[in-house]
Amino acid sequence: MEQLEGQIASAKVAMARLSSPQLYYVLSGNEFTLDINNPDDPKIVCMGNNPQKIQIYGAVLSLYVTRLVKQVNKKGKQKSSLIFDEFPTIYLNNMDSLIATARSNKVSTCLGIQDFSQLRKDYGREQADVIINIVGNIASGQVTGDTAKQLSERFGKIMQDRESLSINSGDTSISRSKQLESAVPPSKISSLSSGEFVGMVADDPENKIELKTFHCEILNDHKALKEEEDSYKDIEVIRKIDNSMVQKNYLQIKQDIQDIIHFEIDRLLNDPALAYLVIKK
Repeated sequence: MEQLEGQIASAKVAMARLSSPQLYYVLSGNEFTLDINNPDDPKIVCMGNNPQKIQIYGAVLSLYVTRLVKQVNKKGKQKSSLIFDEFPTIYLNNMDSLIATARSNKVSTCLGIQDFSQLRKDYGREQADVIINIVGNIASGQVTGDTAKQLSERFGKIMQDRESLSINSGDTSISRSKQLESAVPPSKISSLSSGEFVGMVADDPENKIELKTFHCEILNDHKALKEEEDSYKDIEVIRKIDNSMVQKNYLQIKQDIQDIIHFEIDRLLNDPALAYLVIKK
């Protein structure tokens, strides 16, 4: 009994962190379902983390994502995409299986990470290596160290022209040759500027992509961005949430739990066969 009470006390510490009016509000209600690729009712679900409360919100986000993945990874659904920015901040078990199996169900998975080492630290080296090797498309900005070397090896080597110039007192000679070298060397990846990317894309035999390995730069179309910002102003706010609504929902849920506990205790006490389960202190 003492050991069990210690385990319960340890669980209470973690559970108490989840006890906040804001989380109670988000986790309650039935405004929508997580089948985002339902052909009859497609939807967009956006979830954000809080850098100051990663340990708390990470558990809730992992719960939502786990349930959402099971809903979308089915046959006969609409095309959809799962985008995880700062992916190591949440833990999703069997992520490699999702990437491998969701392709056939028209679900694309996009993972955003700062560095391979960050993924290895939070997911373990074995699972991180599987995730890195199983993805088909890679786009990378400036990274250094082992990550740059690993990306360069993944991009492979291509035949490149080399030219050498030799000058002496009598004449000048130029020799040209071809040599197999890295398509994107680690030094190039380590020195990319802001907005520059290198990467590799997957293709199939019927639709070959000539430039599988690429080096590109993002060009901002300020006019298009301005038009997009103006279009958001016309969106009607469907529902406004204030602190009083959040607090009322919080207190109502706590009262509901108290009612359930009292109901169950009364039920056990009124049943002679179950009364022994209630321990009075």
